[in-house]
This record gives sequence, structure tokens and C-alpha cells, in this order.
Amino acid sequence: MKAPRVTDTTLRDGSHAMKHQFTREQVQQIVQALDAAGVPVIEVTHGDGLAGSSIQYGFSGTSEMDLIETARQSATRAKIAALLIPGIGTRQELREAAQRGVQVVRIATHCTEADISEQHFGLAKELGLETVGFLMMAHMRPPEFLAEQAALMESYGADCVYIVDSAGAMLPDDARARVRALKERLSIQVGFHAHNNLGLAIGNTLAAIEAGADQVDGCLRGLGAGAGNAPTELIAAVLDRLGINPGLDVFALMDAAEYVVAPIMPYQPIPDRDAITIGYAGVYSTFLLHARHIAAEFGLDPRELLVELGRRQAVAGQEDWILDVAVDLAQAKQRVA
Repeated sequence: MKAPRVTDTTLRDGSHAMKHQFTREQVQQIVQALDAAGVPVIEVTHGDGLAGSSIQYGFSGTSEMDLIETARQSATRAKIAALLIPGIGTRQELREAAQRGVQVVRIATHCTEADISEQHFGLAKELGLETVGFLMMAHMRPPEFLAEQAALMESYGADCVYIVDSAGAMLPDDARARVRALKERLSIQVGFHAHNNLGLAIGNTLAAIEAGADQVDGCLRGLGAGAGNAPTELIAAVLDRLGINPGLDVFALMDAAEYVVAPIMPYQPIPDRDAITIGYAGVYSTFLLHARHIAAEFGLDPRELLVELGRRQAVAGQEDWILDVAVDLAQAKQRVA
């Protein structure tokens, strides 16, 4: 195994848990702590990426462009990254983010929709940015299919493509097989982004590294959506024990998690009942509240509704489908009765 590059996404994925209310002061403190600890890339944006601040996704307390600018001013060594989801963020926001100091853009699509990212990769290259592709909800498709999608991103100009376990649904063999498929197909780097819904964020990250992952992600204290992400300080400790520490200060990251991030966290993300259900079902966390309300109307357990949605491979944007699936399940129960 070789030492991977670690990107910390506390200030992006952690924005979900913070209801997108990070302040300039908090960004400055977190970036300075991560930078001093040797973290080479720090991601800063709304949880749903550039232009995510909206009634649909939740309004930011402080403009993400201001947070990006603060992050760039606070880092002495680390690169500042931003997430962009085509359809939410546009080329206009990408241009402004670059002007404010972003050096790396991570362009994220559903794992079947890499083709919608071509213009965004093209502009990012024109702006001189490092480019990373994100294949979200990657548990939903087999390794060979994902490799084809990743190859599209490579052809558009990606410098790296990530397998993204958005629902925290993967097991170590799933992570290993997907990363390996991309390593065999691509001539660029491969990354892995874990969530902890099944308690496997660190295990899956290690499996990805064993399969050759060049880049991995973490969040201080695991602060992220759902059950959170692989904790950056844990990644550092484990890599150090394995003898492949890429230059991270383990103690400094432990202190950053304990004394900088923990005091501002509204709660500690854990694999609780809801998070486990999302990982077990393999669906987006946005389905959870809808499933609860609709299941109550039909006398269903929301977990069985979510599992059925996962079986039918529902994706974000199909929340209206929950009602149809609930009707099907309720009718099936009536027939059995």
C-alpha cells in the first residue's frame, strides 16, 4: 500500500450537520488547524456544493464565497477545494469560486450521469484548477459500469475520479472492487469517499487504499451527513500505524477534532437507527422524513418502505415516488391479510 492524499471535508460535508451555518471565524480556526497538521486539501462549500444555499437545500448563514475566501487566506500550505453538482452549481459560481481562491474543484454527479459534467470540467481546466470527479451513490452500480462512467470524466479532463459511498451502504469488498475497477481502467488517480452509516467508514477507506486508492476523504470528528464520515484524525492514526502516513500530524489532528470542532458541533454523528436504515436500504438521507410521514399514513414501518425504495434503486429527486411505493406495499399487505 502507498500513502494516499487526504482531503478534509469538514467544512463541506460537515455543513450538513451544521445546517450550513459555519462562520468565517470557525472556517479560519478549522483551516488553520488542518493546515498546521499537514492536511494537503481542505474542502469548503455549502453541503450541497456551490450555489447549494437555497430553500430546497437550506440557506447558508454566511456566503460560501466569503467562507472560501477566508479559507484561502487562512491556509499557508493546503489547497482549498470546492464541490460542484451540475444542476445546482453553474459555471458562474465556479468562476467566482476560482476568483475567491479555490484551487481544486470536485465535480459530482449521480454515478450514472457522468455525461452531464463535461462543460464543468472544461471550464475548470480553462481556469487552471485541479479537477476531481465524484461518482455519487456508487453502491448502486457494479464496478465495470462505474469504470465506464469514470472514463468519461477522465476524457473530460478529470485528474482523479472518486468512488463515493453517499449512503454509507458499501461493505469493504464493495469498496475494494470498485476502486480496483477504476484503477485498472483509468490512467489518472482514483479516490474514495466514505460515510459511516453501517459503521464501516474507516474499514471501507482502508479497503479502498488496499485496492490502490490515491486519494481519500475524512472529516474531523466524523462531522458529516448521515452518520458522518471517516474521521480525519482516525485516518491519520491508522495510516501512521500502517507505516504509510502521508505527512499528517496525528496528535495535532486529534487536538483539532477535540478542541476546535467538537465544541461547535450540534451533535456527534453516529450510526443511530435512522442512519443505519439509510445505509442498510442504500438510499439518500433526504428520503427519511418523507418515508416517515407517508409510512404513518399507510400503517407501514418506514424502514420497510426505505428498503423497498432501495431495492427499486430510487435516486435523489424521486421523493414523489415514495407515495407510489407505499401504496404498493400497503395493497400487498391487504392481499396477504
